[in-house]
Amino acid sequence: MTSTFERSFPEGSYLHAIVDRRAEDAADRILVSDDTVALDGKGLKAAVERAERALRDFGVRGGDRVLLVNENSVALQVLIFALSRIGAWTVLINARLTGAEIGKIAQHSGARTTLYTTGVSPDATAHAEGVDAVPFDIGPVGEVKIAPLNHDAVPEPLDADGKDQVAALIYTSGTTGQPKGVMLTHDNLLFIAEGSGSIRKIGPSDLAYGVLPTSHVFGLASVFLGTLAHGGHLRTVSRFAPVETARALAEDGVTIFQGVPAMYAHLLELAAKRGAPLPAPKLRYLSAGGAPLDLAIKERVEKMWNQPLHNGYGLTETSPTVTTTRMEAPAADETVGPVLPGVECRIADQETGLPRATGEVGEIWVRGANVMKGYYRDPEQTAKVMTSDGWFKTGDLGRMDAAGDLYVVGRLKELIIRSGFNVYPAEVEGVLAAHPDIALSAVVGRNAGDNEEVVAFVQPIAGRTIDKAALESHMRAYLAPYKCPTHYVFLEALPATATGKILKAQLKQRAESLSSA
Repeated sequence: MTSTFERSFPEGSYLHAIVDRRAEDAADRILVSDDTVALDGKGLKAAVERAERALRDFGVRGGDRVLLVNENSVALQVLIFALSRIGAWTVLINARLTGAEIGKIAQHSGARTTLYTTGVSPDATAHAEGVDAVPFDIGPVGEVKIAPLNHDAVPEPLDADGKDQVAALIYTSGTTGQPKGVMLTHDNLLFIAEGSGSIRKIGPSDLAYGVLPTSHVFGLASVFLGTLAHGGHLRTVSRFAPVETARALAEDGVTIFQGVPAMYAHLLELAAKRGAPLPAPKLRYLSAGGAPLDLAIKERVEKMWNQPLHNGYGLTETSPTVTTTRMEAPAADETVGPVLPGVECRIADQETGLPRATGEVGEIWVRGANVMKGYYRDPEQTAKVMTSDGWFKTGDLGRMDAAGDLYVVGRLKELIIRSGFNVYPAEVEGVLAAHPDIALSAVVGRNAGDNEEVVAFVQPIAGRTIDKAALESHMRAYLAPYKCPTHYVFLEALPATATGKILKAQLKQRAESLSSA
């Protein structure tokens, strides 16, 4: 299923085309702001040009890879656009990674230099101190520091066409060994910015609450670029804090909120503590992405705000959006909606690659202008996931209904096979999420001889205690016996990334260390 939409930025444009457009039609209207800075269209362009000059003077060239160790801020946004003007690649690094992780990415990417958003991030500040970074003047948009130049860095060829020129290099989470850098072109990101933003019907009257990390492709393409591509105001926030988010929704006129499911779980937990729904008088659009959305969380959020919680599906390699539910046709179930206009989706047989019948489960394949250029310096891994005719093999399992709505049922590598039966963790997690005392949950498989066991990690709502026997009874009421967890592990907080994505690799390791009792 696919359709098209009219693009306002011509194919081949660079990201900074957004800045040039907004300098004309939003010259005196606030476009980006954080706790200390607010820039209108004219001010944003001036700031970007100043940062571009400073970077060029420092020695950054077109085709260079430049690391941005960051948390959300106007300074970060200005630097991304400035690097676009130079033709350098932005390598986005969440400041909460370890120094060893950042060093591995710097080495693999052959980075020319590294910038740190020290004005908003204690973690970025600590990293900057560790490499003797010095203050870098890009004007009154926020404090930034820069590391010494790597004189051995070799620039990649510079392409004038944004369809071929890499804009961002994003390293995927959860990988082991050699880092895997996803090359996203200017056209990849603009395509998603325009397409996803048009589905949200963003306009000059909108205020989007930008709490999703820009270091993650969801925050970069859909929230940051998607808001500005359609002329909305992005209020960028360095870190998610439930109390402050609730205040902003209640008092600041926020019209658009995009988050990961864990953020919504925390907001629901706050509402439960307060004993009342969280007010959001101007909110008109909210969506979840970045991780599976449990139906129970969706229903609770929709009840609290009396409007749909939209759901979507995507990956770093697809910039990220593949599908999303629509404002004109909100979903009542767990579907992630139809494909984005201009994108193709196939439910493929894992052996032959041929399309599966409607309703059958297969691997989700994607083709379109959103699909990455490839993995940087890794043609072997690129060839494993890309077909000769442009299909990207996601490694996710899904099914498509007769209406063209996609349902994601799990990942190939996360599929649990218990006593010969397939167990999809998302299904078990959905039943766990329906329990009134559970805030978050994650399900993984555990090797048990020639079989697999189902292990559930559970985070109770703060202040509540979960009776294990009652929970087991709850699970048996909704799931076949082979799907019910063998083990329950109760944790105060599940390990998660800055975006709220639960670190299942860590939980998998912990599950394998459990006793068989």
